[in-house]
Amino acid sequence: MSAVKSIAVLTSGGDSQGMNAAVRAVVRSALYYGVEVYGVQRGYQGLLNNDLRPMDLRSVGDIIQRGGTILQTARCKEFMTPEGQQKGAEVLRERGIEGLIVIGGDGSYQGANKLCKLGIKTMGLPGTIDNDIPFTDYTIGFDTSVSIVVDAINKLRDTMTSHERSSVVEVMGRHCGDIALYAGLASGAETIIVPEVPFDIDQVANRMKENFASGKRHSIIIVAEGASTGEEIGRGIEQRCGMEPRVTVLGHIQRGGSPTHNDRILASQLGDFAVRKLMEGESGKGCGIIRGELVVTDIDKVVNTKKPFNMDLYNLALRLSQ
Repeated sequence: MSAVKSIAVLTSGGDSQGMNAAVRAVVRSALYYGVEVYGVQRGYQGLLNNDLRPMDLRSVGDIIQRGGTILQTARCKEFMTPEGQQKGAEVLRERGIEGLIVIGGDGSYQGANKLCKLGIKTMGLPGTIDNDIPFTDYTIGFDTSVSIVVDAINKLRDTMTSHERSSVVEVMGRHCGDIALYAGLASGAETIIVPEVPFDIDQVANRMKENFASGKRHSIIIVAEGASTGEEIGRGIEQRCGMEPRVTVLGHIQRGGSPTHNDRILASQLGDFAVRKLMEGESGKGCGIIRGELVVTDIDKVVNTKKPFNMDLYNLALRLSQ
């Protein structure tokens, strides 16, 4: 017997590739089990505006390959207040909706946690390119974002080699350097700068000089926005060694485009998993994948834990970037 007969799904915060695949999985899994499902437009703002619509099989057709989110997303200051959270819970109760699946990052999880404490059954899905949600190896959108960055660096390396220049590439990651780390390792970047590891601009500049002195024809530095800016790193290098690196800020292109097959599969697994867990009576959980196994963790624990940085992978990148 299902513990819920009606659920809603929303996407919140910054969009990430694979959100549509997750929405599709939630809707189709719920309908498969005979659970009524609603889509909330524009995240928590749409919830407060009572902007919900019933979803059917056709409403999520032809979206698994699309980036962005058909439910759209928005920031909502009102929902950050106790009054706003209470209003959101009342909207769901008035509509007869017993469970809510939230797809987003840390702020979205915080909102789901608040609603859970107000008696709403909630599940969180990690939808963010930053890969900064703990208790899951990967977040929905991370794989696609890394692929975009790697492709950009491949192209930059071609032209940098032709002109024997260095390139500084700034990528997203305010508090988590995983995009820079994974993309830097995969593309053979000479230097990776992340918020989790202190860096010395003198060492960065000296390493670049040594690279060119040893015969290298180009040098790629990748920097996460939370550690520094590409412009600051570029100026620091020019001041110290007289070489003017070209700076590329990839920006929101990292959030766009069709999700990779890995993100589509992960989103599909987690969306279906969240529905089944709600049906089993679970609530207040964050869904994730660890070493290939789907897991749930208390959402209160998720929002109060910082994801550990993979120093083994960082040190590997250092050893291989000689």
